[in-house]
Amino acid sequence: MNQKKYLMAIDAGTGSIRAVIFDTKGDQISVSQAEWIHLEEESVANSMSFDFERNWSLVTHCIADSIKKADINASDILALSATSMREGIVLYDKEGKELWAVANVDARADREVKFLKENFTGIEEEFYKESGQTFALGALPRLLWLKNNRAEIYEQVASISMIGDWILAKLSGVIASDPSNGGTSGVFSLSKRDWVPEMATRVGIKEGIFPQVLEVGTSMGYVTKDASSESGLSTKTQVVMGGGDVQLGSAGLGVVKKGQVAVLGGSFWQQVVNIESDTLPPKDMSIRVNPHVVKGLSQAEGITFFSGLVMRWFRDAFCDMEKLEAKEQGVDVYEMLEAKAKEVPVGSYEIMPIFSDSMKYAKWYHAAPSFINLSIDPKVCNRASMFRSLEENAAIVSSINLENIKKFSEVEIEEIVFAGGASRGDLWSQILADVTGYSVKIPKVTEATALGAAMAAGVGCGVYKDLVSAAETLVVWQKIYEPNRENKKIYDALKVKWQEAYVTQLSLVNRGITTSMWQAPGL
Repeated sequence: MNQKKYLMAIDAGTGSIRAVIFDTKGDQISVSQAEWIHLEEESVANSMSFDFERNWSLVTHCIADSIKKADINASDILALSATSMREGIVLYDKEGKELWAVANVDARADREVKFLKENFTGIEEEFYKESGQTFALGALPRLLWLKNNRAEIYEQVASISMIGDWILAKLSGVIASDPSNGGTSGVFSLSKRDWVPEMATRVGIKEGIFPQVLEVGTSMGYVTKDASSESGLSTKTQVVMGGGDVQLGSAGLGVVKKGQVAVLGGSFWQQVVNIESDTLPPKDMSIRVNPHVVKGLSQAEGITFFSGLVMRWFRDAFCDMEKLEAKEQGVDVYEMLEAKAKEVPVGSYEIMPIFSDSMKYAKWYHAAPSFINLSIDPKVCNRASMFRSLEENAAIVSSINLENIKKFSEVEIEEIVFAGGASRGDLWSQILADVTGYSVKIPKVTEATALGAAMAAGVGCGVYKDLVSAAETLVVWQKIYEPNRENKKIYDALKVKWQEAYVTQLSLVNRGITTSMWQAPGL
């Protein structure tokens, strides 16, 4: 009888690192997770450094712990792959040793973004047309910052990769990147799915630092002896190229063909639509476009800032009573809050949360966090109605982003795959269907990013033919929510009012009366 075999996914998120073991049928066997913190560098405003030394110890701990929890032999793990927060970068010297690294929303390069826009007229628009990225979170301004402020480090730089690539490099000894993750650097071609080093030289950055590009699912070799001794992995385990968290998460949701759509409801919400790789990004630079993990496809992406984090803040700041009730009843506090929110009328008495704006990639900033249109009637304005208004608002902003993607891509949307922590909410899933007017499908595996990375590992070692067939085999559906057309009419009207209110709230930021929740570097 054949010994059962396994695949490992390593998921480097913004707030934590996870090692997840799956069997070859896609069933999760074990998970080990550790939180990590990206600290602001002393005297460097808006910086978010990535501590590769400390974080590598967390990676190896999670790997070893997941093997222990699974109670399996490490040699039965056929292959592993990694996925990570995008935009975060790691720089190496000629020996392959890490020199410097930043996490995804590091915004230290504010001056460099302004410098590029002011001194290279039209270059951001030119680069965006090819890469689908603006300068705000791209690699070029950060590299320019390093050149200007840490010249002794910059001179040693011989290679660059993304954070998921760094994990694979530590395990295999091979520094490489893939289109879906490397593409978010902005030094990349959507259509060619490769680096464009000339972009770097145009702005004074050396060009010879970009490593080989491997498609997702390409075998990179095996776990090295050093990595084996550090992590407990077997040197018989293949290391396979992974990709960006959103794109691999899409694969884990079965969103692998043209026209398919996903809304990923995590700390940030992403709305992604699969389009052909040669589709030109919109002229107004309102939407981000990234290479997908499936060759021949890109993803048009809208982003809603902090939707999940805002909900966590609301829970912790205002809902101590619900926490106690949930503990007494043995249920999740969000389940308790949703039960109360179901009693609130559709539209939440027109309470308007002002947090994330719809995506305006070229000039991206947000109003000050607030609730407006509140009532002093406690039966109308209370924790339940405010909680529901937050769920409705996340869906409203998602629908605006999807409408903007439809305009330039001309893709017809029929249904949405909804995943991430938010999709566990029965009310939130129904609200998303009602607001958008599309059927909302919930996959059995809602935390799909790790499954996507496991799929990549399986492709690399021959378990699956490719990511498309892996998705068709492994992704199963748990529930489908159909939209209520009467509710949609209410939300359509509320959406118009909210957009007008948001413009007014932004004007207060512009006048220096309130403080933006977040703004992109260079604004």
